[in-house]
Amino acid sequence: MTSDVLIIGAGIVGLATAFQLSEQQPGLSITIVDKEDGPARHQTGHNSGVIHSGIYYKPGGSKAVHCSRGHKALTAFCDKYQVPYEICGKVIVATRPEEVHRLGGIYEKGVANGLQGLQQLGPEATREIEPHVQALASIYVPSAGIVNYAEVAAAYLEQAVQRGAQAVFGAKALDVQLRPDAATVLTTAGDFSTRLVINCAGLYADKITAMTMPESQVRILPFRGEYYELNPDKQYLVRNLIYPVPNPNFPFLGVHYTRKIGGGIEAGPNAVLAFRREGYSRWDIHLPEIAETLAFSGFRKIAARYWRDGLDEMHRSFSKTAFVNALQHLIPEVGENDLHRGGAGVRAMACDPQGNLIDDFLFLEKKQVINVCNAPSPAATASLAIGETIAQKAMQHL
Repeated sequence: MTSDVLIIGAGIVGLATAFQLSEQQPGLSITIVDKEDGPARHQTGHNSGVIHSGIYYKPGGSKAVHCSRGHKALTAFCDKYQVPYEICGKVIVATRPEEVHRLGGIYEKGVANGLQGLQQLGPEATREIEPHVQALASIYVPSAGIVNYAEVAAAYLEQAVQRGAQAVFGAKALDVQLRPDAATVLTTAGDFSTRLVINCAGLYADKITAMTMPESQVRILPFRGEYYELNPDKQYLVRNLIYPVPNPNFPFLGVHYTRKIGGGIEAGPNAVLAFRREGYSRWDIHLPEIAETLAFSGFRKIAARYWRDGLDEMHRSFSKTAFVNALQHLIPEVGENDLHRGGAGVRAMACDPQGNLIDDFLFLEKKQVINVCNAPSPAATASLAIGETIAQKAMQHL
């Protein structure tokens, strides 16, 4: 099978790229391959469903720019193709005195990033939005929202296919071979010849990258995020989205409350090392993958830096009491009997050998290949903007 572009990975970034290419370059032949039996089976399908505003990101940086463009493009796409979503707003809540100052810095970033309608609130005004929150201060972010990203990804795929793209599922990439005039991707469903390979393999992006760029030192570390769900009789405690002020010394946002577009309230996630790259359970272990992670110098340096926070996160993984204690900083009324275990997702965190987590989108390119080596949050919100960037890079190759 031959095509102009072959995309490895049918997650939201790969499918957004296919959609953008099919829309911008009619007549371009596009093939998407994925090892699963359908789209959005991993990070996309386990996403919490938040449409991010872009308030946390460095002004002018790639994340901020892509999130702003992507937010507008995503909501426009959902309007056009009738994908349900809601711009419901969120509050970022300071519950300790030392967090109030950090809240001011977040507000300033939001203003610099062009967010409209931000409000700095005191305790009483916060309770008008979220009556059960215990806050010293908060920021109200009206542009945050909720959506089902698996439905978004399916709509990207549908539109790309209508424009001539084809998707082949059950096709695990085994190797990528480059020749002067073309590339061949060997898969479990046969071999595919193409002018350009775009690697959007998510949790296995580094493995696919190594097939054509073995000199790359970036590795993917899998971090599982686990959720509890509020019992139906306690869902009145949360109206929309409630976030804590992030710990500046830990690269995750902290446990929070999220109303889901399909109903229900999620509480979480924590952040613990997954014992396999697609390990959605505490008991899901793949010895070669965990051994590879533990042997990687970058992981060992991260573990040395964050071991105290890591132990706290692991404790919350196994102790419902510890998890609930973290949630009670936001809503003191929540008790252990008000929650039951929900789902989990695994984040692909790119890391270098020096132990630096790569915080921005990372593309590594060579002739005939574009590797999307890192697409962290807010990649789902920013997917159409990222897809547009990749499409522009693709046309330069072609």
